[in-house]
Amino acid sequence: MTQDGDLDSIVRKRIRGLRAARGWSLDDLAARCHLSPSTLSRIETGHRRIALDQLAPIARALGTTLDQLVESVDDDDVVIRPQRDEARGRTTWLLSRESGPGGVTVAKIRVTRPAPAELRVHPGRDWLTVLSGTVMLRLGERTILVGTGEAAEFSTMVPHSFGAHDGPAEMLCILDHDGQRTHLR
Repeated sequence: MTQDGDLDSIVRKRIRGLRAARGWSLDDLAARCHLSPSTLSRIETGHRRIALDQLAPIARALGTTLDQLVESVDDDDVVIRPQRDEARGRTTWLLSRESGPGGVTVAKIRVTRPAPAELRVHPGRDWLTVLSGTVMLRLGERTILVGTGEAAEFSTMVPHSFGAHDGPAEMLCILDHDGQRTHLR
């Protein structure tokens, strides 16, 4: 099958799957996207080519976007591979491929070195929850130990750094755009 044929097949399956997940008949979807049930049936079964002017209203009716209906299916997109930064004593797993609402990024970070002496500032807020170990959070003049199951939220305009305390620690972080740029790059 050609690449276009593969994509065409995936789009058809997505349309059928989304319609079925909502418990809608062909008639239900047809009424919502202003196409005939027979046209939708032929689109889903591959007996009719999908035209862009049909796909946009179908996507809207199904509560999705055109991009989501036609995005490629690549298994590489499924597996999140860690990025190691030996110099900073960190391993990072980006858990969101694109910035989410409000430009936030979710990352799991494993730290093995103590918090750096150099404190940094950037606009925004950081949130973290410790999954294992203890994280040393340096905020201005304060040193705060955040243990397993505990969380911290702080303004990043306060000079700060974080690292491991008495052994490796893993945390889940929510970073805004500036936090991502500062902590993950």
